[in-house]
Amino acid sequence: MSTGPDIAATRRFGETVDFGRTAQDYRAHRAGFPSPFFERIARQLDLRPGQAALDMGTGTGTVARGLARLGLAVTGIDPAAALLREAMEIDQTEGVAVAYREGRAEALDAPDCSFDLVSAGQCWHWFDRARAAHEAFRVLKPGGAIVIAHFDWLPLPGNVVEATETLILSVNPAWTMGGGSGLYPAWLADLAQAGFEGIETASFDVDQPYGHDAWCGRIRASAGVRASLDEAATERFAIELKALLQRTFPEDPLLVPHRVWWALARRPQS
Repeated sequence: MSTGPDIAATRRFGETVDFGRTAQDYRAHRAGFPSPFFERIARQLDLRPGQAALDMGTGTGTVARGLARLGLAVTGIDPAAALLREAMEIDQTEGVAVAYREGRAEALDAPDCSFDLVSAGQCWHWFDRARAAHEAFRVLKPGGAIVIAHFDWLPLPGNVVEATETLILSVNPAWTMGGGSGLYPAWLADLAQAGFEGIETASFDVDQPYGHDAWCGRIRASAGVRASLDEAATERFAIELKALLQRTFPEDPLLVPHRVWWALARRPQS
């Protein structure tokens, strides 16, 4: 099992990916980070209400909302306007306030030393990582923290994830992101080279429940399917995945193993 995606290949594959095409499935079916993640980083970093946070690659705002529920003043940025529209609708429904704007992690439209926290959930692999790390360093206040986090399914021998990944590759051989362990040691070098200190990592595993329809929607929203395939190929894949679940994994809901992993570090005080 690999320790993460092939970085160079994933960057090339990322040039074909448009998550804006998946916005509705992404909102409806992609599970956000579980609440213990936010509880643990709040304790680790001594997060306090009123602190300013920037969530890079915010997507539909799952990390941004979790931080806002802790009382932080959160700004979320993403290049996909369709995802930001979904994020704002979810926020309105859930009574959470986050300021969203279009933008890229590699060129943040923010002054130097303006945030107490920078977060990046499920997105660091899509960035020009060196530029994103330096931008995060620039906009953080001295002593401010960065958190890079992932919430990844785990392909284990014979499980539904392994079978699903095999099916994705059968329709999209260019997809590079299968076989992962949910651990990302390369990200630690990104932080160190940008000047961060006190680098730490942590993780825990959970079984995430997905009904058959929800799992199909979750996979349709992924980079390897709707974000990079045309409508016809996406529809063929959906039919094949539904048949696979009915034939081989009839339990409903499925308990899909996931790993929550994060790295955190701080900008030095001086």
